[in-house]
Amino acid sequence: MGVARGNRGEYQQALEQSGCWLWQAALSTLNPNPTDSCPLYLNYATVAALPSRVSRHNSPSAAHFVTRLVRTCLPPGTHRCILMVCERSDAFASACALARAFPLFTHRSGAARRADKKTVTVEFFLVGQDNGPVEVSTLQCLANATEGVRLAARIVDTPCNEMNTDTFLEEIKKVGKDLGITPTIIRDEELKTRGFGGIYGVGKAALHPPALAVLSHTPEGATQTIAWVGKGIVYDTGGLSIKGKTTMPGMKRDCGGAAAVLGAFRAAIKQGFKDNLHAVFCLAENSVGPNATRPDDIHLLYSGKTVEINNTDAEGRLVLADGVSYACKDLGADIILDVATLTGAQGIATGKYHAAVLTNSAEWEAACVKAGRRCGDLVHPLVYCPELHFSEFTSAVADMKNSVADRDNSPSSCAGLFIASHIGFDWPGVWVHLDIAAPVHAGERATGFGVALLLALFGRASEDPLLNLVSPLGCDVDAQEGDMERDSKRRRLV
Repeated sequence: MGVARGNRGEYQQALEQSGCWLWQAALSTLNPNPTDSCPLYLNYATVAALPSRVSRHNSPSAAHFVTRLVRTCLPPGTHRCILMVCERSDAFASACALARAFPLFTHRSGAARRADKKTVTVEFFLVGQDNGPVEVSTLQCLANATEGVRLAARIVDTPCNEMNTDTFLEEIKKVGKDLGITPTIIRDEELKTRGFGGIYGVGKAALHPPALAVLSHTPEGATQTIAWVGKGIVYDTGGLSIKGKTTMPGMKRDCGGAAAVLGAFRAAIKQGFKDNLHAVFCLAENSVGPNATRPDDIHLLYSGKTVEINNTDAEGRLVLADGVSYACKDLGADIILDVATLTGAQGIATGKYHAAVLTNSAEWEAACVKAGRRCGDLVHPLVYCPELHFSEFTSAVADMKNSVADRDNSPSSCAGLFIASHIGFDWPGVWVHLDIAAPVHAGERATGFGVALLLALFGRASEDPLLNLVSPLGCDVDAQEGDMERDSKRRRLV
């Protein structure tokens, strides 16, 4: 062609000008409502725009839209690249959102035969306030957080014929070995002997026995003790109060709370956690068999309280009751946070995207909501009113029943209150309950929900500057919140 005989510099300049014009033309076509995208270069690239504004109950990062856009717009190929344009305050949430678009678990036969390993390179271009270069420490924090998200999602996606209680314990041991921590494990008949009637009663009918496992990080100079307690029901048939054929599929996800705790604990310790942190895993399979708990059975839980079983499908609160009691009595925790896929009613109360929070502290309720907006794992409060709701568990023959009398009376709040009753409503410490039943998955894929939330919520206990930035607990909360409100009105591109 004639162009080849021209000056090479002029040819290169013409190409750059053409590319700049094409880029500007693509940007001018974008009209996000709430998002929009435009393919470039015969679909070898795509530019996508995130919402220019979000409501007060959404994350300024528009994290859910980031995941959705990447899943739908990322061009095919073995080696792909994502350039994320955002404010520094949104980098953490955006990175975790990107991680959710690339799940690890698959048993598709084609994936096993694939010779080339697919790679995705993610780059961040920071705009707005504090838009300097991204530090290596920040990149390491993002890497650890996203690995935690994908670890949790992989565990939740794995079916129970592989991810049973034995396998979950191996995952815990693997993380412990990586961090130089030996887990404490109480299993099977030892649970019964030591008084963990909740965990033992739920899991005693399964082939793989139930367990309580604990990973403990106790650094010098710690000023408080924090316990994260995760519900790890690796499969929930409902027990003898058995689920139906339409409600049982998907119950491999009932370990989402424990998976989130494991992923968050790994990332938190790797980034330097200054306080005592205990990860407590309540593992069981709610199965059916000759040894299964029956309705009308009465169990003695680790708290010393007795529970009359009136619904074997309300099992998560039983294992968590033992877990929070152990955190209080044996670990001496000042702050106890439990994470669970606890109630189907959560999805009705706060929807598919927002987890539900129930807590005895107004400050921590507000902190959870703010942390959710900053990290993309959205949270909304439930009613905390034990004096009105706990009577739903009244029993004539035991301290309480395990399921409510009236399912129309705030059942998600009541389920959380059951857990709190085993440390006492007058307990002076901070208790936080997160019900993540709906946001633990999007469609048929796990989201790794909860990992980013725990890292952000407890970011002030971290040595990492980025986790400090996204944490809602600190003297500069209001100032940062104002900055985020202002920055959230800018257009962002992925």
